[in-house]
Amino acid sequence: MPQQKIEIAPSILTADFGALRSQIEEVTAAGVNRIHLDIMDGHFVPPLSFSTEVVAAVASATDLPIEVHLMVEKPIEYIQSFSEAGASTHIFHFEALQSLDSCKEVIQEIKSSNSSPAIAISPNTHIDSILELIGDIEQITVMTIQPGWGGQKLRTELLSKIINLRKITSEMNLPNFNIEIDGGVKIDNIKQCISAGANILVAGSAIYNNEMTPSNAVKELHLAIKNSLEK
Repeated sequence: MPQQKIEIAPSILTADFGALRSQIEEVTAAGVNRIHLDIMDGHFVPPLSFSTEVVAAVASATDLPIEVHLMVEKPIEYIQSFSEAGASTHIFHFEALQSLDSCKEVIQEIKSSNSSPAIAISPNTHIDSILELIGDIEQITVMTIQPGWGGQKLRTELLSKIINLRKITSEMNLPNFNIEIDGGVKIDNIKQCISAGANILVAGSAIYNNEMTPSNAVKELHLAIKNSLEK
């Protein structure tokens, strides 16, 4: 089976908001594949972040797909407005709903807004909880940190979820199913992430940091991906 394209999704939670447009344009030019925005309501997770105005501002700065990671208690209330602002993928948390019927309702609402549905699972959620939904979605986002704050270290024991999900989706004949890893992705663990089966790498502080420019950080990530894929 051919290797899926490995995508880089900068998370702008740690970007310089005084220069947000230029930072989005910079990573776009450097060859990232999508932009990842964490939407937090102060309830599902304590912090607050990113209104529809921020999503619209990002959309005006790039032609790349924009995914919104809805770390909110009532995701269905956000879908239409964020779709209109420019989001093309909505990632909602299974833990916010718990019920498969509620998840299916949200998935249908996302599809009705002409967006792609994705489900995120937090560290304590077993993949068995969402297996019934795989045929209805295009992506699963596996959290390898506790959601809500950037800069945490990747918990490598959670990579087994990705290994098992990739095995399951392969057995379901879904070779292009997206498995995204979100949390603590760095140069030194990219090979582990890809080997586990992740094909979308959310990178926050690995790109937006004080050590190098965002474009140079993206170049380093591309090199690490290339080296990881070499036999």
